[in-house]
Amino acid sequence: MYLRRDISYTLQATQNWVSDLAWRLRWHDREQVFRALIATLHALRDCLGRDEAVYIGAQLPALLRGFYYEGWHPGRRAINTKRTSFLDRIHEGLHRDPAVDPEEVARSVLSQFAGRLSAAEIQEARAATPKPLHDLWPD
Repeated sequence: MYLRRDISYTLQATQNWVSDLAWRLRWHDREQVFRALIATLHALRDCLGRDEAVYIGAQLPALLRGFYYEGWHPGRRAINTKRTSFLDRIHEGLHRDPAVDPEEVARSVLSQFAGRLSAAEIQEARAATPKPLHDLWPD
């Protein structure tokens, strides 16, 4: 009974994240929205130090957390410290679709995070990202 409730909760929470992002981006293709979310989460994870990456991962629903950590090597240094690398990583995750603006995707996902964190947590998350990415976070 508890397992069924936990699975149902994490599925619903993940659907809420996808629906929220679809609304923010004004996209109807939920599969593309999901790819945008995961690509941005991976780009974010890979520009953070280990402790910050783990903190961000802890804010995600369990199902998204699994996708977030997929392919992660915590001993590796942060790799996406430049704005262009960060945005290219997102665009690559969306098959370089010319109709997609990776900066809009990044801003939407980070705004989504901000809506789920306290003001102090947003400030910490922004401070943990490389300076060239700070303006992608909402004010």
